[in-house]
Amino acid sequence: MAYGRAPFARRLWWKIVPTKFFSELMAKSWMEPIVPFTALVALILYFGANIPNYYSVNNLSTLGRQFSELAFAALAVGITLISGGVDLSVGSIFALVDLAVLVILNVYQMPLWVAVGAGLLLGGVLGGINGFFIGFLKTRPFLTTLVTLIIYRAIFEMLSLHYSTALASSFVMNPTWDWLGGGLIGGLPVNAALLAVFALAAHVVLSRSRIGWRIVAIGASRKAARHAGINYPWVLFFTYVAAGAICAIGAVFYAARLNSVGSTTGKGLEITALAAVVAGGVSLAGGKGSVGSMLIGTGIVFLLGNSLTNMGVAGPITSGLLGLMLLVAVGIDVKWAKNKHKAIEKTYVNPVVLELGALPDTRPGNGTPLAQNDILRTAEALCLDRIEGPEDVIFDSRDRMYAGTRQGWIVRSSPPNYDKVEIFARIGGRPLGLAMDRDENIYVCVAGMGLYKVSQEGKVEKVSDRTNRSWLTLIDNSRLRLTDDLDIGPDGKVYFSEATYRFEMHEWMFDSLEGRASGRVCCYDPATGRTRTVLDNLHFANGICVSHDGQSLLVAETWACRVKRYWIAGARKGESEIMLDNLPGQPDNINRASDGTYWLALCAMRSPANDLSLKHPGFRLRMVKNLPKDEWLFQGSNHGCVLKFDAGGKVLESMWDANGVSHPQVTSIREHKGYLYLGGLENNRVGRIKLENVDESWTSLGSYWKREAPGSGNVTALPRQAAE
Repeated sequence: MAYGRAPFARRLWWKIVPTKFFSELMAKSWMEPIVPFTALVALILYFGANIPNYYSVNNLSTLGRQFSELAFAALAVGITLISGGVDLSVGSIFALVDLAVLVILNVYQMPLWVAVGAGLLLGGVLGGINGFFIGFLKTRPFLTTLVTLIIYRAIFEMLSLHYSTALASSFVMNPTWDWLGGGLIGGLPVNAALLAVFALAAHVVLSRSRIGWRIVAIGASRKAARHAGINYPWVLFFTYVAAGAICAIGAVFYAARLNSVGSTTGKGLEITALAAVVAGGVSLAGGKGSVGSMLIGTGIVFLLGNSLTNMGVAGPITSGLLGLMLLVAVGIDVKWAKNKHKAIEKTYVNPVVLELGALPDTRPGNGTPLAQNDILRTAEALCLDRIEGPEDVIFDSRDRMYAGTRQGWIVRSSPPNYDKVEIFARIGGRPLGLAMDRDENIYVCVAGMGLYKVSQEGKVEKVSDRTNRSWLTLIDNSRLRLTDDLDIGPDGKVYFSEATYRFEMHEWMFDSLEGRASGRVCCYDPATGRTRTVLDNLHFANGICVSHDGQSLLVAETWACRVKRYWIAGARKGESEIMLDNLPGQPDNINRASDGTYWLALCAMRSPANDLSLKHPGFRLRMVKNLPKDEWLFQGSNHGCVLKFDAGGKVLESMWDANGVSHPQVTSIREHKGYLYLGGLENNRVGRIKLENVDESWTSLGSYWKREAPGSGNVTALPRQAAE
């Protein structure tokens, strides 16, 4: 059945629809602090216009010193919030460290480095007490730090009363101490310059290091972190130690600036710091936040408090405004945490018009190579019920068969019956396409993880999980999300397809309904260790094969129901063209045939209803929003079909299991010594068909490397419940 083309206006609108830009923008991590950052800029402009000499060097220097002292306390509170807790004792720790440094330096006349070191050590110890109770004794962070706030404050008041006379009558002349309190580095106050360096280091630790990832993981879900093997009591302990030490840094600079201590030192600082980090976007629920957002929120709270006071606003009113800000920020945090994912989900899927040709005639007996038959129904079932989801199969020079399974394994079976299944390697992710290099190492595409390599001994090695980024997309498409098939060129370069950079494996159905060209082909060069994208704008790139002459790649575009050819060598290197178009179903893996042609698996079959829906993005969008997933309209996957085509793009023959009796949803094919082997993403077997009039000595491995090199490897027997 054929339909007219969709109107130009409809095709153009759905291609440039603004909701796609909005959803991708909202999904960016740096978008969350954009509102508080805008508020911060607005406050700076407002106060600059209403306070005389606001932008003067002296005023900015004073603001920088005071802001930095608060910022260190805010960073201390922020990291505890990210870990899923809170530290309400920072004000009391701040006061105790301030007092300790001044007493050691002024009263006991100790060297400056001793006083500063003792202050930082004291902050870490006081934070460690919090961490011990929260991490090891599993007490609640709010109540624990509220109690230590009271205890630390009581100790401070007793000690300050004891040393008040001595502090008032003693003074030490120390240029370095004076420089810490009032000096400059590159035009910046010393503490502000140190804050900039420290904030950058803290950002790297929090977002790029193992300890930072563990802190975030514990804050997101302590139970999941424990199951992942994270020793969360120790991580929490060191988090609070770090918080106490960070707070102590601010206290040291505070002591250097004022060189005095009062009964109100640090009082209320915990509330101010908490309001600051929450206003910046750090979640009270834990597991979310950044150093940048903490500093932005600190800037807002600090400017409000300081500038309103300078404008003559009464202290109680300023405190009330800060409290109101904290209340509003908490409300926004709770609501946004609940609804952000829904908001992005409702706008992220943006279908486009995808027009296919007239549906080919596949009726039995129609006299064409596409006519349905029952050849696949007679396929022999290998490894029946002993293998789960062999998406692709491959053979070594000893005729042993390898396949990836749903459990994250690569399993191996031996001829002639392939009745014993053994674990060859444990990948951890979902292995899809397989290919062997000259030395019979297996390269494997792992969904969500990238490209991996398995040696003959079964050792697993990550090869690549990133490619070069396109700066024309809001999405960071450098990460490999859904690598699915691969092949190796004559020069050893590994070419692999990535179905989509917009969705993960468990979200493939969204990409199907969206129909955008977000797939690509990447090339990994073992000589340089680099990966780069060589062909993009593909509709779910889902199968790849190096041609017999090694000059080009054949790439399956599943949603577009076609096969493209891309030249990797020769006069046309870098060019591409459509080789096989308007297929009756959605193509998957492609592999070489012994007679110089190619085998192609069709993983799902087209239908008139689905073809029509592809021309109406609005219909598909309403379907996604209003219907449960099991009622969405998709191509029919309960059919098995394999095509054979030549280098000119002509279909020569087809094999069918149209009713899916024996081998539904064939995702891969591999010819080996006179047989055709069938893999399936959802099947519980590997199919085998005896081929007629073929070279029964031909192997796929031999066609690539022109030799048969013996391989070896250690294997592990499958668990009984998986093997039986």
